[in-house]
Amino acid sequence: MNIRVRYAPSPTGFQHIGGIRTALFNYLFARSGGGKFILRLEDTDRARCDPVYEQNLYGTFVWLGIHWDEGPDLGGPVGPYVQSQRTDLYQRYVQELLEKGRAYRCFCSTERLEKIRTEREAARSPETGYDRHCRNIGGEESSRRAAAGETFTVRLRIPLDRGNVTRFTDKLLGDIEWKNSDINPDPVLLKSDGFPTYHLANVVDDHLMEITHILRAQEWLSSVPLHVILYDALGWEPPVFCHLPMVMGQDGKKLSKRHGATSIDEFRRQGYLPEALLNYTAFLGCSYEEGRDLYTAEEMEKLFSLDKLNKAPAIFDYKKLEWYNGQYIRMKTSEDLAALSMPWAQDLFGKSGEETTAEPAGPTEEQKTLYTEAMDLVRERANFLPEIPGKVGYLFSEPVPPAPEEFIPKKSDLASAVSLLRMGKELISAFFSGGKSVSDEEAERIVKEKAEKENVKLGDLLMPLRVAITGSRVSPPLFASIRLLGAERCRQRIDAALTACSTLLSILGG
Repeated sequence: MNIRVRYAPSPTGFQHIGGIRTALFNYLFARSGGGKFILRLEDTDRARCDPVYEQNLYGTFVWLGIHWDEGPDLGGPVGPYVQSQRTDLYQRYVQELLEKGRAYRCFCSTERLEKIRTEREAARSPETGYDRHCRNIGGEESSRRAAAGETFTVRLRIPLDRGNVTRFTDKLLGDIEWKNSDINPDPVLLKSDGFPTYHLANVVDDHLMEITHILRAQEWLSSVPLHVILYDALGWEPPVFCHLPMVMGQDGKKLSKRHGATSIDEFRRQGYLPEALLNYTAFLGCSYEEGRDLYTAEEMEKLFSLDKLNKAPAIFDYKKLEWYNGQYIRMKTSEDLAALSMPWAQDLFGKSGEETTAEPAGPTEEQKTLYTEAMDLVRERANFLPEIPGKVGYLFSEPVPPAPEEFIPKKSDLASAVSLLRMGKELISAFFSGGKSVSDEEAERIVKEKAEKENVKLGDLLMPLRVAITGSRVSPPLFASIRLLGAERCRQRIDAALTACSTLLSILGG
């Protein structure tokens, strides 16, 4: 069998994690079997469709790196791939169903349908859906009223034989039996404006596009009996159904905004990498190799199988996704990581000297180089792209002077901090002897020797120096920071720290 699968979103909202999981599994299944992955836009809900959502769809998949083989932008042998451009096809098959007696025209007005609904609610009736008022209108009368211009929809005639059931097999869930009495009573196939409903367009398109497997979320399972009846009415063989496990939050409820980010745009704004999002999403309801978490796209394409799908709902763990993101950040080169985090770094480069501008200026070549070199300092410490600029901001502007107390090591005093800062200033000269900085390893050796010589703890010697250089007790690697800042800027910061501490010491009478 030549595998042909599709992702068929409606452009009525922004792409979210559930839809992306469906698209990814279809994509991986196609690639694993040498098949075709097709994009189809189901835009029959004209009131809610918006070009903004369509552009979001394309932009999302470009960012994720998922490519289809046939679609609205690429074309293909069974196009068009937009449902609003296929209305003639749907009307042709509706006419066939009418002629077979498997569908009928319904002339009920919106007002009548609303009146039935209201009366049932008032009577607390268990009945729902259409009351089949027009089901038994004769063919001649139906054709005459339609020819006279009376408004109508076309409804599918659900079989009502006693004990009638619809059976189908789901690749993941097994054999399923559904009572026809539990199916939506005679659902509309063609609306009064001539546009198809989801059910008709979905079945016709899947058949004409030669779709072999339908992979979609389990929330669509209840529509399968209706579709199977429609396939039978048209004399077609249904594709293989495979309903994917639901994606749930940690509380066991369907994943939604209350759990956190769900739209792909939101994940992008928060600084997630596409590789991390894809890798993690690929595990939502599917297993691969035991004891392994990280896979390239090519590896997932080879390893994916419907036999590896899980029946149980998948739990979306934001902490696990954060871990994935951190792992992929650490794999990036300094050049790539600088480029990826640059959109969040513009404020670092906005001011020079006394100049102020309404909009931050772009980085100079010198700033770009420094920012790129700084990636080695934070790569192991960042899990999100927006975190990175804040961790290296002290390299581009003078940090806010800490309170003098911040320079004091544990179980020490301000006088000791001043002494340690003076030692730190001597170390800077040693680090840059001959006008060239020593390696970070050599700098560490020099500090250890200094600590031993002065009979001070290594941590006590480094702590005031770290605060003076970076403005914080917790910072990226100190020796690399000193190397990137240069001797003169480091001395200036130590001098400022010494002035602040010495002034306070003088006031305190030390």
